[in-house]
Amino acid sequence: MARRLASGTLVLATHNPGKVREVAALIEPFRLQVRSAGELGLDEPVEDGADFIANAEIKARAAAAASGLPALADDSGLAVAALGGAPGVYSARWAGEPRDFARAMERVHAELAASGSDDDRARFVCALALCWPDGHCETVEGEVRGRLTWPPRGRNGFGYDPMFIAEGESLTFGEMEPDAKHAISHRADAFRKLVARCLGPG
Repeated sequence: MARRLASGTLVLATHNPGKVREVAALIEPFRLQVRSAGELGLDEPVEDGADFIANAEIKARAAAAASGLPALADDSGLAVAALGGAPGVYSARWAGEPRDFARAMERVHAELAASGSDDDRARFVCALALCWPDGHCETVEGEVRGRLTWPPRGRNGFGYDPMFIAEGESLTFGEMEPDAKHAISHRADAFRKLVARCLGPG
């Protein structure tokens, strides 16, 4: 049976301000005080998992152990069909250090051009791991399918949002207002599953 979290403080295991804003907005309806790993000065663990769920667990376990509080971690990325699912778990690393997603989007575009494929299908994947200091974890995964466009459009969102158009939409995630994106995003899909499984009264 899944473990539920109905009250108290929840640590968001991320130093990414964009993710903090999006996840905090999704958590707002619940009676939880939210703190971020960056705010608490927690170290970022090495993300060497083989998939999104493994990386989310690594981050959530580390934050829960370091803070003594339940921790929620998100690991998400862009999977491009014509690139065999790349950049996938390496989505953030494609942006280099310091993270420059304009450069990362250019790399996706260049590798697609080099592949010779006209397949523009892509999907955003989001894994969420909710872990407690005793080591117990609950995990879910969500996704949104769509296609890529070039050049990038819009200044909202973060990461690869300006080059991704979700199925049934005409605007990129970078052009959408936050509430519209939250309604259909991979993070929202994963969060709906997490709410059903773990958040709020049982």
